Amino acid sequence: MKLVYIQTFGCQMNTADSEEMMLALAARGCFICEDLNKADIVLINTCTIREHAEHKALSLLGRLRKWKEEKAGRIIIFAGCAAQRLGAGVRGKFPHVDIVCGAKSIDDFDKILDKSGLFGSDKSAGKSAALNSPIALVNIMRGCSCKCSYCIVPYVRGEAFSLDFDAVLKEIEGKLSLGAKEIVLLGQTVNAYNYKGKTFADLLRAALKLEGLDRLRYLSPHPLFITEEVSEIMASEPKMSKHLHLPVQSGSDKILKDMKRGYGRGEFLEKIALLRRGGINVTTDIIVGYPTETEEDFKQTLSLVDECKFGGAYCFKFSPRFGTPAFSLKELPKEEVEKRLDILLNKIKENAKAAYKAQEGRAERVLMEDPHNGRTLSNFWVKTEASYKAGEVVTLTIKKAQESILLA
Repeated sequence: MKLVYIQTFGCQMNTADSEEMMLALAARGCFICEDLNKADIVLINTCTIREHAEHKALSLLGRLRKWKEEKAGRIIIFAGCAAQRLGAGVRGKFPHVDIVCGAKSIDDFDKILDKSGLFGSDKSAGKSAALNSPIALVNIMRGCSCKCSYCIVPYVRGEAFSLDFDAVLKEIEGKLSLGAKEIVLLGQTVNAYNYKGKTFADLLRAALKLEGLDRLRYLSPHPLFITEEVSEIMASEPKMSKHLHLPVQSGSDKILKDMKRGYGRGEFLEKIALLRRGGINVTTDIIVGYPTETEEDFKQTLSLVDECKFGGAYCFKFSPRFGTPAFSLKELPKEEVEKRLDILLNKIKENAKAAYKAQEGRAERVLMEDPHNGRTLSNFWVKTEASYKAGEVVTLTIKKAQESILLA
């Protein structure tokens, strides 16, 4: 038996990839371990969307040299987007790495383990049916074809392609049979799913019919592919999450064009109106300080935030990534970008606070993720003094909103 310590950087798509890689390791007699010092294997699944995330992964990799030297037979696996971008250069700089698996090769991870010669031939000894959470992640797409000017994803994950319709449903059924209550469908432009004529709406309808499902969500959608059909499913189906994280990135038409997002401010607002008619809580991503962003462009983003009243947002400073069209652009002064980010974060905080405040007095179905904390169908966090089992769905009355948590 070997113990695996997993460190995942980045989004839930990376978390799902880590789970897939762990299945291949589990089939070889490996089990997850939370203590690095007790582990025999370290799996680092990396992100390269922002420079900071890549640096953190490489810093950890450097520190693991000493960890590996302390005990013979220890194994280090470096995987994901940064591994794809850096390629063979990883082993040149970090010779203590045993296996490098880029994001485009994760589907072949099982074969990569075989080829490494570091694992035995028995592929059934340690496979576990246990789920660590009532929430299960299921990839339905790989890659991205949008090629936004700032984004490295299409270059490290490749062009978008949809996974087999029936295979996706089978994986969902498998997760539900193991006790999952909520399924999260994942893809870089998840709502662009289309497998041999089977659309994203078709997949949602089929998944919603599966026995044992309590809640269905999806990440990460693109505004271009928001349709009335999918919006209607979200509004009418009681098992569909009433929350959508829909990245806008900017409120300026000029910046959206420079970013090559494929839509304008007006089109995005139309999508928001469509979703809001169905009672959907919308959160978003916003990039501050894109190299061509003027003060007026930034004001347009602030006004969009006011108009949309997002329930929350992840706000990031522009991060130049080598290999993208935006990399060659002259960056804005750091002080100005920091100032804009601070202004935006304060506005987002106030809007999110109002969104949570509006939940007071409501009776909500809450999926408990641990004995005292869970989420509503609209993805608001709830804390209760009563104790429940993880995975239990309970109806709670919201007594008070406290910043970004609801008290029941």
